[in-house]
Amino acid sequence: MLLALLWVLHWLPLSVQAFIGRGFGALLHAVAGARRHIALRNVELCFPEMTANERALLVRTHFQWLGRSILERGVLWYASPARLKRLIHVEGDVGLAERSERPVMWLVPHFMALDVAGAATQLFQQRRVNSIYQQQRDAVMDDAMRRGRLRFNNGDVFPRSDSAKPLLRAIRRGEAFFNLPDMDFGERDSAFVPFFGVPASTLLAPSRMARAMNMVVQPIVAETLPGGAGYRVRFLDAWTAFPSDDALADTAAMNRWIEAEIRRNPAQYLWVHKRFKTRPAGEPPMY
Repeated sequence: MLLALLWVLHWLPLSVQAFIGRGFGALLHAVAGARRHIALRNVELCFPEMTANERALLVRTHFQWLGRSILERGVLWYASPARLKRLIHVEGDVGLAERSERPVMWLVPHFMALDVAGAATQLFQQRRVNSIYQQQRDAVMDDAMRRGRLRFNNGDVFPRSDSAKPLLRAIRRGEAFFNLPDMDFGERDSAFVPFFGVPASTLLAPSRMARAMNMVVQPIVAETLPGGAGYRVRFLDAWTAFPSDDALADTAAMNRWIEAEIRRNPAQYLWVHKRFKTRPAGEPPMY
């Protein structure tokens, strides 16, 4: 039923979908108490200078963007490539991966328009792109997500639970890697690195993989624009000092960059994820 709803909605003008999505997000804010608590706790930890009212307003606005991002998956999964190219406004060097003699790692933080960035990497340049994704518990939704993300026939996605060997082989062939570096996956292959001044379990893999495979690292930030204005995807300049021989310092620098981008657009970051779930030994839970 949800997939049918997404398919029906995708035919509407984006401005109408945006209106419906904001309403859906307001409903989620009202009924999804556990996720609202997580978002409020994250914002409290990351923006202690805000008042309680300011944090509540930020989270309320965040849920409106979250509602849009859920319902507008239908646009990404079902709209024509021509329509998507009209809606997605690309800035910066989108063709770097095509020209580069070294494979490119795109670092893409979890903003609401994350999947828009994924579509942009397949629609606006020709280098094949690969990514890792979290399998959905529901098999039907998992299949729909995979089909939606792969429908342009310009890449592949690998379940996080599977072996990394197929991804590494693709990178060795020169294909690009769409890497999501800012979620808490536990202590394995991670270090506690400051994120808004709070120790956060952060994967060291972006630095280590980029160094081991001689990759160029280019950050990407995606943004949902108000109303029917579409989306903005910024392909930023490739980092010249990343990776270095110090994975921990690289990861700290990466987190500082993500912090700066969040401060530019705080309401569209994924605050409903338990970013500080894993704690150093002896520390109490954050949630």
